[in-house]
Amino acid sequence: MSNKSLDDRIQKSKEILKADLNTVRAGRANPALLDKVMVDYYGSQMPLKNISNISTPDPRQLMITPFDPKSLKDVEKAINKADIGITPSNDGKNIRLVIPPLTEERRRELTKTVKKMGEESKVAVRNLRRDMNDMLKKQQKNGEISEDELANELDDVQKKIDAAIKDIDKIVAEKEKEIMEV
Repeated sequence: MSNKSLDDRIQKSKEILKADLNTVRAGRANPALLDKVMVDYYGSQMPLKNISNISTPDPRQLMITPFDPKSLKDVEKAINKADIGITPSNDGKNIRLVIPPLTEERRRELTKTVKKMGEESKVAVRNLRRDMNDMLKKQQKNGEISEDELANELDDVQKKIDAAIKDIDKIVAEKEKEIMEV
């Protein structure tokens, strides 16, 4: 694993965290809430966003309009099956999801979930550090790099990990702020 590879993996970890956080309902309509919904479409599993238009007519509502009107029932079934905590209402052409306002208790639960996701992301980044350090130590043992180079590389890796953890904390704090907003 090279330094570029480490940077790429750290970036990927942060992107995964952001994607996971987008699926956490913050009391506001966000099409990303439906990113993980898979619809049984003519015998194959398709992401909802690939077979329908998802819009937000107002801040507390999502409207799903399938490209194929015949798939409306399948889309409704998939949303119910995805267990996102919102009951879809079908008007024959569209499916509407009204996002209920969050209670204070639910907001606290969601912030705990968000913190847990952040911790999991930090663990992934720390595992990258461990892998990189092991590789560097092996290179030094094999005579590929000197002790001074090893020390410099280990220091660089630590700085990158520290920066990544700071970024993760910032991402989590922003999501917590969004959830706690009334």
